[in-house]
Amino acid sequence: MRPRRSVLYMPAANTRAMDKARDLHCDGIIFDLEDAVAVASKEQARRNVAAQISAGGYGRRELIVRVNGLDTPWGRDDLRACAQLPINALLFPKVSSRQYVEEIDELLRQQNPDMPIWIMIETPTALIDMEQFAGHPRVQVLVMGTSDLVQELRATHTTDRHNLGYALQRSVAVARHFGKEILDGVHLEFRNSDSLLAVCEHGKALGFDGKTLIHPDQIATANSVFGYSASEEAHARAVIAAWQQAEAQGSGVAELDGQLIENLHVAAADRVIAYAEAQRQSG
Repeated sequence: MRPRRSVLYMPAANTRAMDKARDLHCDGIIFDLEDAVAVASKEQARRNVAAQISAGGYGRRELIVRVNGLDTPWGRDDLRACAQLPINALLFPKVSSRQYVEEIDELLRQQNPDMPIWIMIETPTALIDMEQFAGHPRVQVLVMGTSDLVQELRATHTTDRHNLGYALQRSVAVARHFGKEILDGVHLEFRNSDSLLAVCEHGKALGFDGKTLIHPDQIATANSVFGYSASEEAHARAVIAAWQQAEAQGSGVAELDGQLIENLHVAAADRVIAYAEAQRQSG
């Protein structure tokens, strides 16, 4: 189990920021060659990423590179160069068809057959057709691109995200159907800690595994909301102890603090404990 509570986008044109990322307490870093890089800097940014990752020092953090789309002048070169790096995955923007995922898969078979991919859900077409491609074996994680999605829907950003309810819930449901992890989109008001907390709690309640971030100041909040506290871990262990005691007495149900405990609660408790242990390992 790998925690993905906080996954920080890092502009690949900013070598100073990438240097500082080695000391940040995020679970993952997305080195961004796409939106965060000007056209004139695309090739230099690709070289920056290769140099930074090859230099190492990022510890247990999961390392991902967001490449440019294959329909751009830089996408295929990004894939060829980054597929050879010691990273955990490549992230592809604006994925909306099975054909596109299969094209990525074919190219990676030639470069690095074992490289997982993360895919961004950020268009209306992706929402409609995602069950056609989200289950592809190479796809490991789905990432919501809520900024682009809001724009393409001609919607507006709201704190409670009521207007994205269908898109977010559908995406989580499809991810769970295929056994994939899914990350919530970024929160653009990075200096507003109250709205960040509210959005993280909303994402956790919907079932997201973590949140993508655009600023280091957002990491602590995401880690707190999407992780498990010592008290939550203790409660999970109490659930399992109560269940084991009930089983020893020949009962199929247990009770803890006035609440009925069944198999599904035990399974959830097992996950909390495993996740909490993984949190400690990731630092």
